[in-house]
Amino acid sequence: MESQPQAIISPLPIRWQRCYNCSMPNREKKVTLAEIFQTFAKIGLTGFGGGMAIVALIERVCVQEKQWLGGEEFLHGLAFGQILGPFSLNTCTFIGHHLRGIRGGIIAAVGFILPSFLLVSLLSWLYFTYHKLPQLQAALKGTNPVVIGLIVVVAIDMGRKQIKDVSSGLIALAAFAATVFFKLNAAWVLLAAAAWSLGMNIYRRRCC
Repeated sequence: MESQPQAIISPLPIRWQRCYNCSMPNREKKVTLAEIFQTFAKIGLTGFGGGMAIVALIERVCVQEKQWLGGEEFLHGLAFGQILGPFSLNTCTFIGHHLRGIRGGIIAAVGFILPSFLLVSLLSWLYFTYHKLPQLQAALKGTNPVVIGLIVVVAIDMGRKQIKDVSSGLIALAAFAATVFFKLNAAWVLLAAAAWSLGMNIYRRRCC
């Protein structure tokens, strides 16, 4: 008689086995470097206005549409991006690194910069060649209010998601006053907010 095959007994508890099996498909759905490049190249090609206007597009594509990261993680990357250099580029690098490590960050940065570099090079030549034309000057003046409107929309949308109590509202107002009235650098404002939040967290733990 042939011996019956013995069942393979896993050393993991059943609950852990289920979690392991459920997590396997998520690991297989890794975002490719080509998709990262295509996504951020499209953002760099279609995003206009710079600064927060670009950040609004990045948030819509990467957080809402593709769901590559959560809204809170996106804001953390945006905060890191405020410290050094252009924060829209740094935010793209942060998301790319979150998806595929150092290579993902580099690919995201290159994909985001390349269309802008080519377009600005072309537009610079056109501007310095035809900048005296009144039609061109009128067209450029019409874009300024649009950029301001996009920035306001992003600020309101992020404020609704993150300002959930009186404390966060006061911090937002204090940051606004520090940058507008006292002309403080954004890096110092972020460091002060981080120190305040850390101190409050430590104080609450000791009191409780």
